[in-house]
Amino acid sequence: MGAGADFGLLRLVRGGHSRAPWVGVADFFTMKTKPLNELVFAIRAEAEEPVVALVERVFGATPAVYLNAETGEVRVSVYTEAEGALLAAWQRELAAGLGDLRAAGVEPGDGAMAVRAVRREDWAESWKKHFKPLAIGGALLIRPSWSRRRARAGQAEVVLDPGLSFGTGQHATTSFCLRQLVKHRPRAGAGARGFLDMGTGSGILAIAAAKLGYEPVVAFDFDPEAVRVARENARQNGLAGRVRMARQDLTTLPRTSRVRHEVVCANLIFDLLIAERERIINRLAADGVLVLAGILVTQFERVVAAYAERGMRLVATQVEKEWQSGSFVRVGRGYCRKGRKKTQKGQGWGGSSFAILVVPGKGSPT
Repeated sequence: MGAGADFGLLRLVRGGHSRAPWVGVADFFTMKTKPLNELVFAIRAEAEEPVVALVERVFGATPAVYLNAETGEVRVSVYTEAEGALLAAWQRELAAGLGDLRAAGVEPGDGAMAVRAVRREDWAESWKKHFKPLAIGGALLIRPSWSRRRARAGQAEVVLDPGLSFGTGQHATTSFCLRQLVKHRPRAGAGARGFLDMGTGSGILAIAAAKLGYEPVVAFDFDPEAVRVARENARQNGLAGRVRMARQDLTTLPRTSRVRHEVVCANLIFDLLIAERERIINRLAADGVLVLAGILVTQFERVVAAYAERGMRLVATQVEKEWQSGSFVRVGRGYCRKGRKKTQKGQGWGGSSFAILVVPGKGSPT
């Protein structure tokens, strides 16, 4: 997803090149020198994306975003060796940027900032409690490398560490995509099913798809660092030759494509999903399933309407907190044998609830 990361309670957001003396999350594992300063401030959940972009502009690198699942509070943190006048100057620049967002109609919160010293070795151990194994039914297990939990018989396993990447599947948008991958995975004797991952990030969806038996698996991202990380994650999962990762700008792809995929996931920002819907849809097989995520609840109806204009029908949707995701098929394609709505309720990551609504249609099930 273009905006950001997902680690359940702790979400890391993709950034650009480092502006010293900012310290990246992975540096905690290799550097144990003087204490760091953590600059932290609370924001409103709906302002996360523009605030993250602002932090990236001011600091030139990646912040961490912490969501308290019980209170709904969202906190943004930046770790730096800067102090004194330099840190104060960055705080003023950040405060001015928050004011600009407010003037533009985006309310980021009160902008009150706090600075505290953090010992690297303490942080490097304490964050691990936020990263738990994630099971998608009996078909898929995603776990960090330090977890002792192992996949059950017949359960595909993906190993991802947050120190190497952003995106471990526990954010609402990614978890919906994973559930749809499991639901539509290839069945024995039913033929190959190809998968395309637009905006691959850590590569989690492409890696999970390959583990679930999809073939071929193709993924791309605009960010070259994301592609590098995704390739490394695929290699560590034994998939170096089975997943094709590439740096690609969706907006420059040909509008049509002779290569179509049975399942396409586009976990992207709202503007891209709307503006590039023709390019996205034209890479979906005639009987394929298109999974769209990265959408706020307030934006979702506009996405549904925009894709309906291009002959796509919503067949399943999930709402979790401020996020809503959906699966689409081409109009006229059957999906649900019974003509009534079906709702699957469940417990989301960090204790939040979600419901997957299956929208009825005529014809045979997928």
